[in-house]
Amino acid sequence: MDKEQYLSVYRHSLAHILAKAVIELYGKEVQYAIGPQIADGLYYDFLLPVSVTQEDFPRIEEKMKEIIKRREPWTRKEVSRAEALEIFKGQKYKTELIEELPQDEIITVYWTGDDFVDLCRGPHVDNSQELLSAAYEIHALSGAYWRGSEKNDMLQRIYVWAYPTRDELKAHKALIQEALERDHKKLGPQLDLFMIDETAQGMPYWLPRGYKMYNTLLSWWRQIHDIHGYQEISGPVINNKKLWLISGHWAHYVNNMFIIPGKDGQIESIDTMAAKPMNCPNAMMVFRRRTRSYRDLPIRFSETDVIHRKERTGQLNGLFRVQEFRQDDDHTFVTEEMIENEIDDILSIADEIYSTFGLTYRAELSTRPEDFMGDIALWNEAEASLKRILDKKYGEGQYEVNEGDGAFYGPKIDLQIKDALGREWQCGTVQLDFQLPRNFGLTYTAQDGTEKTPVVIHRAIFGSFERFIGILIENFKGAFPFWLSPMQVGIVPIRVENNDYARQVAEKLIRAGIRVEADYADKNMNEKIKTYKKYKDPYILVLGNKEAETGTVSVTVRGAKEQLHGVPVDTFLAMCEKMNREHSLELMTKV
Repeated sequence: MDKEQYLSVYRHSLAHILAKAVIELYGKEVQYAIGPQIADGLYYDFLLPVSVTQEDFPRIEEKMKEIIKRREPWTRKEVSRAEALEIFKGQKYKTELIEELPQDEIITVYWTGDDFVDLCRGPHVDNSQELLSAAYEIHALSGAYWRGSEKNDMLQRIYVWAYPTRDELKAHKALIQEALERDHKKLGPQLDLFMIDETAQGMPYWLPRGYKMYNTLLSWWRQIHDIHGYQEISGPVINNKKLWLISGHWAHYVNNMFIIPGKDGQIESIDTMAAKPMNCPNAMMVFRRRTRSYRDLPIRFSETDVIHRKERTGQLNGLFRVQEFRQDDDHTFVTEEMIENEIDDILSIADEIYSTFGLTYRAELSTRPEDFMGDIALWNEAEASLKRILDKKYGEGQYEVNEGDGAFYGPKIDLQIKDALGREWQCGTVQLDFQLPRNFGLTYTAQDGTEKTPVVIHRAIFGSFERFIGILIENFKGAFPFWLSPMQVGIVPIRVENNDYARQVAEKLIRAGIRVEADYADKNMNEKIKTYKKYKDPYILVLGNKEAETGTVSVTVRGAKEQLHGVPVDTFLAMCEKMNREHSLELMTKV
């Protein structure tokens, strides 16, 4: 076995141990549902006569150890449907799973000792003694609806970390602790970047500091896209439902849309409106406003307007999963011959953007879903095009294929970025669409004078500004590169008589495009410095009589032990301009 196969067997076997322990502790009336292995361990779902709490974790772990020490054999057995139903008589979740299996399905069960059996394909260990060196720890509880439906029972889900050795478990716990310290939901409000209120769940308020960072990111994004020939547009946030009927969103996405019913209060009304969950239809409308020629193509319409998607409350997660956000969207209209060159250019933009933050990424291809829209032949053609592009860019087979995970209107390339902790985030997406332009009746005049339908490339690199900023907060732990920091320089006059000089320095920096905050209040210097350190400002300038006399600044560099003294203002300004211009990741610590 390779390491992944070994971990799968190890963790899945521990899931059976967990289930057996819970049943021994809480009685035979326990209903046990499913218990899969996951990336860092396993979980199991139960319907229990009492509520499990954190105080119960040691007791359950001790029972697991006791079961493992019994060195019980594991026995695999193939059974008929009737036998399986008899074995799990009284276990409603297992019974439901068995009844839904195909008639010709080979049903396997695994016995742990003589008194616990689970419905499972396996494989598992041969004997519990193989788990004697297991390093595991119960770490969380949550509620989980059976099969994810709110119409079903609410079960108790017990999560377990599981690794082959104590050192690996210890390293994982250290990583978890580091991730908690980087949590954007904690750091964002602490750094006054954003807030979320219960009156607008999943709809972040950008606070002054956060909005400065957002606008800095947007300005840089626009600069890059101007170089690549993009045109920015803006469209309505609310449209009549007939637009969504044409686009197909009403049929495929209506449950995720915020609807404003018509005058009679019914969504079937002709005057029903909806907040846009995507920008695509607006780009289609702009394209078709006038006659287009092959000479005009490619046409790249970028759009960063607010969009809304209705999510379940339990799925909302800080900036990562929201209901209102700004997508760094684009819809590019091309001929079929232009597809590969255009996507190659898009991927070069992704290379530039991600590398600026020190992020690496990998590509995944997502193919036709079950609820696809349009002609299968066009889907096959689109998927073949994306495969050729990925083979050329990354090498044949050097990317994952997610069967059935495409958008309803076309296949897509998803870009998974890796952060400082090695975690992956799906951000960028490049989607090929032969369907929507047909729905909207879009055409262009080809070189031979005929009318043809353009192909549309939907693409985003950040995914959304909100999600990407959340990732950046965690990646940099709130200590952003100079060019991106909400405020770049904090100015601290030592005494009020130094305020005039401090204002001169501040004005000079601000006029050069440096983001500055200054505290001119009559209070202790160290208190001012502490505030700017709390906000993780890259540089703090301390200005007293000596600095005013010599036209210099004393500089405290974020994270550095020693202060820079006697730095001419123009030298410091040039240093700041250089970091802004080069989008440096590291702070300059020498002049």
